[in-house]
Formats: sequence, C-alpha cells, structure tokens
Amino acid sequence: MADKPIKKVVLAYSGGLDSSTIVKWLQVELGAEVVTFTADLGQGEELEPARQKALTLGVKPENVFIEDVREEFVRDYVFPMFRANTVYEGQYLLGTSIARPLIAKKQIEIARKVGADAVSHGSTGKGNDQVRYEFAYNALEPDIRVVAPWREWDFKSREALLEFAEQHQIPITKDKRGEAPFSVDANLLHSSSEGKVLEDPAIEPPEFVHMRTIAPEDAPDKPTVITIDFEHGDPVAIDGQNLSPAALLTRLNELGHDNGIGRLDLVENRFVGMKSRGVYETPGGTILLAAHRGIESITLDRGSMHLKDELMPRYAELIYNGFWFTPEREMLQAAIDHSQAMVAGQVRVKLYKGNVTVIGRSSPYSLYDQELVTFEEGAVAYDHRDATGFIKLNALRLRVKAGRDKRVKR
Repeated sequence: MADKPIKKVVLAYSGGLDSSTIVKWLQVELGAEVVTFTADLGQGEELEPARQKALTLGVKPENVFIEDVREEFVRDYVFPMFRANTVYEGQYLLGTSIARPLIAKKQIEIARKVGADAVSHGSTGKGNDQVRYEFAYNALEPDIRVVAPWREWDFKSREALLEFAEQHQIPITKDKRGEAPFSVDANLLHSSSEGKVLEDPAIEPPEFVHMRTIAPEDAPDKPTVITIDFEHGDPVAIDGQNLSPAALLTRLNELGHDNGIGRLDLVENRFVGMKSRGVYETPGGTILLAAHRGIESITLDRGSMHLKDELMPRYAELIYNGFWFTPEREMLQAAIDHSQAMVAGQVRVKLYKGNVTVIGRSSPYSLYDQELVTFEEGAVAYDHRDATGFIKLNALRLRVKAGRDKRVKR
C-alpha cells in the first residue's frame, strides 16, 4: 500500500463475518474512518441487522448507507444484459457478475459525497469479484485508492481471522466457527453457491444447497402457462399485468421456483486463471432468456439475429471479466439496443418440471409471413424456380473444389 495514510474508506458491507472483520481491521490496522455501504439487490435478507452491526463496530450513524437498488439493478443492468441473450460459456447467466458494477458505482458515489479517499471490498485474491470491483473503481474514479484486505492483511489462516474477530467482540455464528458447508451470494437475478461440499465436481450437489428452486421432480404434474409482453426487447408485463422491472423479475422468480426451473451445476473458467465449480439458480432469468429469444425469432431478421449471436460471447466475456464500464462494452450495447427497436409483442411460455418451452409468439412487427412459408399455392412473393439459380450460384465454389480434387486424384 502507498505510504500516505488512508483517512476515510467506503466498504462494500454485507453484515457478515468477513466484512465485519474488515471493518474492524480497517479501523485498527489502518486507522481509517469506515463508511459502510450495503446494497439491497433483492438477496432476500433483512438488511437492518447490517446497520445495527455496523454501529456496534464503531461506524458512525451518518456513515452507514443502506440503499434499495433493486429497480436500478434490473432496469439498468439485468435487462440490458438480457437484450443480448447473454450466456457465459454456454450456460451461466452471469447473476453475480452483473451485480458488481452497480455496487462499485454506488461506492464511488458515496465516496464523493462523504469525501472518502479510498474504497474497499471483501473479495478474496482467488476470485473474479476483486477484478470486477476494481475495474469499475478505476473506470469511474481513477484516482481513488483501493484497499483489498484479503490481499493485504497478515492472517495466515481462517483460524487467525476468527481469533481477530473474537478479540474485537465480533459475533461468530456456530456455522462459521465450524466452517460453513458452502458460501452463498444472492441477488434478485440469482443465487450462487460455492466451496466446501461443492468443491469436488464429481459429486452431485446435495439438495439442501438449492435456495431458489424446488427439485424439478417435485414440481407440479400440471404445466403452468404464462404470457410475457415485450417492448424494445425488455419484458413489461406478465399475463397482461404491467410490472416494474424488479417486480416483474420477482414474479418470474416465483414461477420458476414453483416449477423447478433454473438450476445449473457448472464448472467455469475464472478470469484469474483457475476453474471453479458452482451451483447457480436463476429461475426468472431462465424463463426470460427463453421468452426473449422467442420474441426475437419473429421480429429480428436473419442478419441481425446471427450477428447478435456472434457478438454475444464477447459481450458475455466482458461482463464476466468485469469490463462493464468500458468503451467496448458500451459499443456492443449500442448495437444490441439498436437491434431491439421492434422487438415487441407477446410470448406464451409453458413451465413444466424444470423446462421452459415457448409455445406461442406474436408481434405487430412480425417478419413471419405465413403466405411465404405455406406449402399451399398462392404465395406471390416466392417463385420456386428462383431456387435453381440460388442453389447453382451458392454451389459454384463446391463444384470448382470438387473438380480440382477429382483432377488431383488422377
């Protein structure tokens, strides 16, 4: 760390053991005034205890910030990401990745407000989140100092950390003292579980790991059918009821939970270079992805759709690696958003025992022309004989190559 002492630091604070220990470490070891920020991202936990815990750790009342950012999270981060049908390594819907830029942005805003000269997070030196937070800090406030305790403090083991917590009267729950069976991160889009009982990728995750869904085999024997309305690529209503972004995702989560939808057991490639195994649950997002692709199937032309599919892996990698606040992500976002101008209409979706099936789609901007695709006579815009020249021209290179190969073999 730089020699100049840090005076005031804004910490991303959950209220858990690790972030509470960090509060005290920043106070004791750095002599810094600590400001805590706790974001309500829809993680499903009561956040008031985090305020009380921060106060008991000596944080001044005016330095405890708790903000409900659920609507902003879904509107400005989740929905833009889903316009691209974003999936990392073919499966992961990036529930953790997309939340970090918003938390970092809020930390920077608070740092400016209170005159802090540093920000801090509780991510470990092995994970992706440290990168996501710090890329965002640098993009938004390049002169801010960053304190990453897990990379800086002298604790050599978990026991040493717990001893420090006990020394400073930080409550330690029994499961923490006995080592929690796995770690959990949650927000309105998803929950992720990693570590301990999940570290061996050859062993099936125990059922108790799952937080957001019932087991597909326990889901109702009767399918649930819903409609989702879209405007400019974003969902706006379920079964005809207009809902705010956060309320709509909440409702999709409920429907996904009840039908066992959105479970994922994944081994992924972290940006820092290692593989990790995680169990993710994204019930509402899984439904939304299928529905969005359904409405795009009739409103996007082939060129736009295929180009989006080519761009998507790059876009997903940018988000996963923490490059949300970058020119290249914004450039891709502009192209993606442009494609969504006429992605509007209604999709009918069947939910059944872990599966999401699009069973109907309609739009005032549909490109689907039943007269063109019908096998019956009457199509005036398509002459079957035109296909002869189309095939002959597109097969020209194949005929040339086949002729060359035939000559060479002789």
